Amino acid sequence: MHDRTVDRTTDGTGSLDHLTFEEVRKLNPAAKHRLHEKFPGEKIPTLKEAILEILKTDMTIFFDVKGHAVQASVTLKELYKEFPELYNRSIVCSFEPLVIFKMRQADQKVVTALTHRPWSLSYRGNGKPKFDGYKQYLYMMLDIILDWSHHAFLWKLLGVSAFLMQKNFVSMDYMRFWAERGVEVIAWTVNYTDEKRYFEHILQCIYITDSLTEHSSPP
Repeated sequence: MHDRTVDRTTDGTGSLDHLTFEEVRKLNPAAKHRLHEKFPGEKIPTLKEAILEILKTDMTIFFDVKGHAVQASVTLKELYKEFPELYNRSIVCSFEPLVIFKMRQADQKVVTALTHRPWSLSYRGNGKPKFDGYKQYLYMMLDIILDWSHHAFLWKLLGVSAFLMQKNFVSMDYMRFWAERGVEVIAWTVNYTDEKRYFEHILQCIYITDSLTEHSSPP
C-alpha cells in the first residue's frame, strides 16, 4: 500500500494501521482506477504474491520501504533467500537512511537506493508548509542538513547504487554530479510526454512513471 489510508486507492475508508489484513483483502484496489472496468474483482496482494506475479515479467521491482527499518530488512532478507533472482531484478529504496543501513547490514548483496525530495520535511508535495511559526523554520533547517548529508556522505556511507530524486530537481549538472560518483539517478514521477522526451533524450535519465502506454501533456 502506498498511502497511510485506503481511501484514495481502494473502495474503502480508514487508516491502514487500524485495519487487519483480512479487512484490507476485502477492498477493491481497482475501484478508482481509470481502467477499473477491465479489472473487476481485484484483490490487494501480499508482498510474496506481488513478487511472484512480477517475476513472470522482465520488470525491475522497487521495494519502496516507508519505515519500520528492522522489520522490513528482516522480511526482505528472507524473501531474497527464497527468490534469489531478486538480486538481479530489484532495488530496495527508502526516504529513510536507517532503512537502507539495516538492509545493508542484513544482506550486502542487495542493491539499494536512497529516495529524496528536497524540503520534504518542511513542505508538502504541493508546496504548502507543513507547520506554523518557528516549527516550520526548524524543519526547514533540518531539510537543509538532510539534503547536504545525502549528497555529501550518506550515499557513500550506506553504499547505495542509485539515487531516486524528485523530477523537478534533476538537471544536466545533477546527472553529472552523480555520474562522477558512480551512482545512477532515477527520477520520479515522470508522466507527461514532453517530460519523458526530456528525460530520455536530453538528460538520458532513468525515470519512474505511472504509465508506459498513455501519453499526455500538462494543461
